[in-house]
Amino acid sequence: MQPYPVPAEAVSFSEEIKKSRFITLLAPTEGVEAAKTFIHDVKNQHPAARHHCWAFVAGAPADSQQLGFSDDGEPAGTAGKPILGQLMGSGVGEITAVVVRYYGGIMLGTGGLVRAYGGGVQQALKLLPVYQKVPLAEYKLHCDYAQLTLVESLMQQVGGHILHSDFGAAVELRLALPAAEAAAIVIRLYDLSRGTLQLQPVS
Repeated sequence: MQPYPVPAEAVSFSEEIKKSRFITLLAPTEGVEAAKTFIHDVKNQHPAARHHCWAFVAGAPADSQQLGFSDDGEPAGTAGKPILGQLMGSGVGEITAVVVRYYGGIMLGTGGLVRAYGGGVQQALKLLPVYQKVPLAEYKLHCDYAQLTLVESLMQQVGGHILHSDFGAAVELRLALPAAEAAAIVIRLYDLSRGTLQLQPVS
């Protein structure tokens, strides 16, 4: 799981094409439920619009399980797919695009619609600030109090986090490690502790 760009904030882009108003809204959405909530909110904000076409890449850019799109009444293939195509081409993850259309009375034809929906998203993406998200993997660790400093020091060096600490007879820790380097960190901790500390993945 390599780091990937995600939206830092929501952006919008609007234009008029042959008297139809197209408003493209992009938002950060982690997971399918968040994507659906954003789409629902946009529909509520623009109840008078003729179409609310959308697409989302709700997980990592390479995760095909978290993709979705809708033409919302436009001819099949003229809205949702071009929107999704632009999102996937951008390489950005955890993002949803909704394009709101206020119909102006002039038909655009299938080619015109594809250009309008895809083009709006393309323009909005140019305005979008992004940051790199580092996917994390969770591990649990059982250690002595004397070894806690070693673990804390290693977490700082590798960009990991201690999610939970339970101080009993020994220390029970729940850790989040950068997923792409987790295997190497497991080996490093094992070596640093001379084989006494072993990270267990949380399934």
